Amino acid sequence: MHSPRRVNATCYYIWRATLLVRNCDSLFICVSVSFAVYYIKRARHHRWRCSEVTFCCTDEHLCNQWICTLKELLDLQNNLMAHFLSFMLTASRPKRLLVYINPHSGKSQGEKIYEQKVAPLFSLASISTDVIVTEHANHAKDNLLEIHLEKYDGVVCVGGDGMFSEVIHGLIGRSQKDSGIDQNNPKAQLVQCCLRIGIIPAGSTDCICYATVGINDPVTSALHIIVGDNQPLDVCSVHRNNTFLKYCVSLLGYGFYGDVLKDSEQKRWMGPARYDFSGFKTFLSHHYYEGTVSFLPAAHAVGSPRDKKPCRTGCRICKKSKLQLEKDQKKTEKEIKSNFIVWDEEGEWKVIRGKFLAINAVNISCACPRSPKGLSPAAHLADGSADLILVRKCSRINFLRYLLRHTNQHDQFDFSFVEVYRIKKFRFTSKHFDDGDNDDQDMRKKHFGQFCRDHPACCCLTPSSTWNCDGETLDCSTIEVK
Repeated sequence: MHSPRRVNATCYYIWRATLLVRNCDSLFICVSVSFAVYYIKRARHHRWRCSEVTFCCTDEHLCNQWICTLKELLDLQNNLMAHFLSFMLTASRPKRLLVYINPHSGKSQGEKIYEQKVAPLFSLASISTDVIVTEHANHAKDNLLEIHLEKYDGVVCVGGDGMFSEVIHGLIGRSQKDSGIDQNNPKAQLVQCCLRIGIIPAGSTDCICYATVGINDPVTSALHIIVGDNQPLDVCSVHRNNTFLKYCVSLLGYGFYGDVLKDSEQKRWMGPARYDFSGFKTFLSHHYYEGTVSFLPAAHAVGSPRDKKPCRTGCRICKKSKLQLEKDQKKTEKEIKSNFIVWDEEGEWKVIRGKFLAINAVNISCACPRSPKGLSPAAHLADGSADLILVRKCSRINFLRYLLRHTNQHDQFDFSFVEVYRIKKFRFTSKHFDDGDNDDQDMRKKHFGQFCRDHPACCCLTPSSTWNCDGETLDCSTIEVK
């Protein structure tokens, strides 16, 4: 969980002329000129709130002098932040934003949240917006691939993690398209997005917002956007057979979390409650999956997944890793220019075979209100690595103990059947696709059919699971992740 960074007082102003009328023997009118300063005030649990102070002046000229002086100071601060952007964690304040609203995220409150809580703050900060309410899946993604982005300072998505993923795919895809980079090439060096992305949480879990801001609160997120607050994030690319599949920012899960997502997709009519229902059903099914995991350890990483050092503002690990990654990227660019390219990083790939209840790769802690510490509490936001969590086959009781550890302060990795590694790349190959020898399993399914597959007492090996990629399903099992 990333705590909000400290910012200086943030001022907005509005000129007011107040007429005080007293009805005595004759009409008496007193004119009072004032202006209001709006600033950000920190509240409990990482929340930010907008507060107001009103200043009264003796005349209009003095009031205008104060307003002009404050405006000059804000403009100066904004210019300084833009000038020293490469040396500071904060960025310049946005003036024009492109906003996408998913009206069906979470409890279908996206439009209401934006209109009542966010739009008034943007208007107060003199931020102009172009608002698009999405009408179908991938609406935002397709729009970002074609729209002119030069006039915008950033893109804001109002919705859940799925909406953020859609915007990420649109912006990254657009950046690669404009740079002539083939996304299907798993060895291609991708270019960074040209715009910042803001998240207004309105989904079911909002784990990306929770892990970066510290709370899933729309007002807090809007204020972070207004002051130009920013935080880099690691992004994984997922390929299969030299074909690009998805980008992943938070969770890439196979087994338990993949099965939960696949089952919940058939129960969208239940709303957010479908995840609880599908989670309980999947837990009772207790399916495990056999396969091979190959991964390249993150040699540049300073910490480890179990060092109990969460990512915070000014994170030393992220800073050091960024410098190392930039150094490696420059080295790769020189190799490309000299036609001498060594694609595989230094280090030895490790291979693990077995039967797994869950295989999870996380770029961030994946913290959310139900799991305040997340799947990997010490995962870093921008260190160029991911935490690979392998949960081997175990009893239902032990798996329940593991799941419950995510809701308290205990170490969820302190089990003999749980392994965690900090990695830079990994591959997974399902046994079902390795040898294709599942005659016994196919025969058993032929005789017992749906009863065997869905009965709570059945913990037999099923051929393959589904990958959960930031809340979107990937039906293939064998993948390569970078």
